[in-house]
Amino acid sequence: MAATIKDVARRARVSIASVSRALNSSGSVTPEVRSRVLRAAHTLRYMPHAAARSLIKRRTHTVGLLLPDAHGEYFSELIRGVDRAARARGLHLLVSSSHGDSPEATSTALQSMNGRVDGLLMMSPHVGGGSLAEALPPGLPTVLMNTRVARGTRAAYLVDDFGGARAMTCHLASCGYRRIAHIRGPRDNFEAEERLRGYRAGLGARRAMVIDGDFSEESGYRAGQALAAGQTRPDAVFAANDAMAIGCLFALTEAGVRVPEDIALAGFDDVPVARFVQTLPVELVVRASCGANSRRRIRRRSRHT
Repeated sequence: MAATIKDVARRARVSIASVSRALNSSGSVTPEVRSRVLRAAHTLRYMPHAAARSLIKRRTHTVGLLLPDAHGEYFSELIRGVDRAARARGLHLLVSSSHGDSPEATSTALQSMNGRVDGLLMMSPHVGGGSLAEALPPGLPTVLMNTRVARGTRAAYLVDDFGGARAMTCHLASCGYRRIAHIRGPRDNFEAEERLRGYRAGLGARRAMVIDGDFSEESGYRAGQALAAGQTRPDAVFAANDAMAIGCLFALTEAGVRVPEDIALAGFDDVPVARFVQTLPVELVVRASCGANSRRRIRRRSRHT
């Protein structure tokens, strides 16, 4: 059975209140009492109850991270970065997902974090305006990430999706590509809409070729199949994220379309796996460890016997 604060108090020969003050580094405890309490807690392997301490101090030392999804390399990299920053400051991280990001799902996910976190990082590209204000717990420090919100109304961290998409499309156009297709993200998604807007702005006088996607590798694969089977293929494809670009690459390769010789391909996000999707040529090197030379000698001898 786990040790309790009463066990620590009995072993240290002090009151329960003194144990609590010593473990919470209160200045009202003498060094000698604090030393006895810490020795007793160490001997008994006592661990303070985190939930109880949170109720008393009204702090959880935990940061909440609410995402529209937790699947894929983009979100895993985001979670890893936030967790490293939190740990460097002595904080824990509580991650939740709204799985589809409807206002109802977002509200439910937020309710599950209420009282369990001291602050919140929230990415909710589908939710904004009044529904966002209603969903956020009152008084909870919150930073929004890539969320549709009026400028200056809340603390927010925004990626320039429009500027990035426009720059990529302008780059492809400057390389001489005339027919530039775009695999868009899900509809009613703030990031997807900004990237689509940037794509259109970068096209100039060129005709837009927009194919529906949902930020998943599977949707990029289906888009790639449609592009490869179309009568008029584009010169270049700009996918609204790297996952769809990778799916599109697989489909084009299966159809015998060479990238970038036949169709150039670009993505958005620069996730680490995007650097390793090219198939590199290999060369077979036969060495003695596989026994090839021995087998050749045996065969040669058998012919002379």
